[in-house]
Amino acid sequence: MMTFDLSVLEDVWVCPNSKSKLVVDGDGIVCVEPGCRLRYDIVNEIPIMLVDSATQLTAEEWGSIMQKYGRDAITGETSNCT
Repeated sequence: MMTFDLSVLEDVWVCPNSKSKLVVDGDGIVCVEPGCRLRYDIVNEIPIMLVDSATQLTAEEWGSIMQKYGRDAITGETSNCT
């Protein structure tokens, strides 16, 4: 069985709701737009990119995920600190 590498799409993939970038978080994909905060499930290695099937994260859940991936917990922007 061939595993789908989600990182290949990282630069072209966007949230269907906000058109913002996404981050892969375990068995889900999270929109980096703080006003959206949608999490899309990955089922059997297939991302379910339907807004109606997505989960709205709380600001706290979303912020924690953003921090985990080096993004600002309030804005979702990448950190430029080195």
